[in-house]
Amino acid sequence: MQSKELLKMTLEMSRGMVLQLIDDMKDAPLTFPTPNGGCHPLWVLGNLTLAEGTFVREWILGESNPLAEWNDIFGAGTEPVAEAAKYPPFDELMAKSHEVHKGTMALLDSFSEEDLDKTSKAPERRQAYFGTVRQCFLMTALHWMMHRGQVADARRAVGRKRIGP
Repeated sequence: MQSKELLKMTLEMSRGMVLQLIDDMKDAPLTFPTPNGGCHPLWVLGNLTLAEGTFVREWILGESNPLAEWNDIFGAGTEPVAEAAKYPPFDELMAKSHEVHKGTMALLDSFSEEDLDKTSKAPERRQAYFGTVRQCFLMTALHWMMHRGQVADARRAVGRKRIGP
C-alpha cells in the first residue's frame, strides 16, 4: 500500500470516528467535557474545520484559509464558551466541515507520492510535524483523533453511553 492510500484511509477513519460522536451531541453541543470546562463539541467541530483549512489551504497550497474569520472563536489558544450566539449554528459548521473535507480529499487524490514529499509552507516553528505535504495530511487526521476524547467525555457528561469502536 502506498502512503497516499494510507493517508486517505486515515483521514476518513479518524474524521468518521469523531463526527459520529459530535453528531450525537447536536442537541447538547455546548456541553463541556469536565466540570472545569474544556473543549465542547461545537468548539471541537469548528476548531477541526478551521485547522483543516489551515493545514491544507495555507500550509500545502500557500493560499489563504477561507475560514480565517473563525480564528477568534476556534483558533489555537481560544477558550470555548457556553454561549451559542458566539458561534455559527451547528448545522452550518457541519456543512462547512464536509465542504472543507471534500476539498482535502480531492487535493490528496490529485497528488502523486512524489508530490507528498514536497516541502510544505508551514511556519518554521511547525516544520517538525508539518514539514512535508505528506505530514500535513497525516497531522490533519491526527488532529481529529486528538480531540475525540474531549467529545467522548462531553457525551459522558450528559449521561450518554459509549458508542463507536
